[in-house]
Amino acid sequence: MVDGERPKNPTLEQLREVCQPPEVRSRRNAEHWTAELYLRHISIYLTAVLVRTRISANGVTGLMILAGWGISLALLIPGIWGPLLAVVLSQLQLYFDCSDGEVARWRSTQSPKGIFIDMVGHHTTEALIPLALGYRVFRELSNSEATYLQAWPTLFIAACLAVLLVLNRSQSLMVHAARGMAGLDKLPDTAAARAVSTTTVLGRLRVLARFLPFHKLLHAVELSLLVLACSVASAILGEPGLGEKWMIWILCPATILVNIGHFVSSMASSRLK
Repeated sequence: MVDGERPKNPTLEQLREVCQPPEVRSRRNAEHWTAELYLRHISIYLTAVLVRTRISANGVTGLMILAGWGISLALLIPGIWGPLLAVVLSQLQLYFDCSDGEVARWRSTQSPKGIFIDMVGHHTTEALIPLALGYRVFRELSNSEATYLQAWPTLFIAACLAVLLVLNRSQSLMVHAARGMAGLDKLPDTAAARAVSTTTVLGRLRVLARFLPFHKLLHAVELSLLVLACSVASAILGEPGLGEKWMIWILCPATILVNIGHFVSSMASSRLK
């Protein structure tokens, strides 16, 4: 479909042809694991509404960022209602994240600025979630003299977790930046381009990681679901903040290992050679 021939009121089939081409649907890392499960099937309906308005693709990205930041604000609401709202906002963020690219492809307005804003949104969202969670736990633990001394260390570990989450996400971008500075071509986001030999120790570990994908729990949607589960456990036990506290203390060292594995994998791969 030629850009100038695109109708003002497109059908879903026309939108899917332009906004969800095979090269987009087959992206390995840029697509969330829920994309084929339900995300892209529903996001096209949101895109169909958005392309009929005057909102730009960057404007949709702005809505995505606001939804992401809203996750952290929701976690400050006591009880399970805050985490439940955070889960809803995390899903809304996913849909806006799909639709901003779809709107850009329909209007042919893709730009480095849009990609940059999108990255800022994801990095800040995933940094703010553990900070808000840490403050949530800090507030709950500070209400009791018996647990007051545990409040400050947990808040500090939550801040460390925020840094580690941003570092883990940034490592993938560092690979692309290093290749660009070295004059290498852009690395395609396909399974074939990232395939590794299963005969090496590293290759076997990466295959194992596919069956135990802990690293996939370190994104906004999965984190919000974990917080909800922990808040429910805290409510059942009658100990506000207990489940969330243990989530922070377990995730922090685990994320250190994920970062180390990510670094070793990148250094040993052909992407930096």
